[in-house]
Amino acid sequence: MCDPIVEETKILREEYAAQFNHDQNAIFHDILKRQSLRGRKLVSFPSRNPKRRPRRTIAQPLN
Repeated sequence: MCDPIVEETKILREEYAAQFNHDQNAIFHDILKRQSLRGRKLVSFPSRNPKRRPRRTIAQPLN
C-alpha cells in the first residue's frame, strides 16, 4: 500500500528537479536564492568535518 503523502512528495520533488534539468548545482543555487529572499535559512545543520577513511594500498604482485 502506498502512502499518498509520500507519493505526492515524490511527484513534487521530481517536478522541482525537472525545472532545473536535474542539475544539482542549479537546484542548490535556487535554494540559496530562495533562502536569501526569505531572509532566513531554509536548512540549518551544524557543519561537521568529514570522516577520513584510511588509504587503501595496492597489493604487490607475487613473484
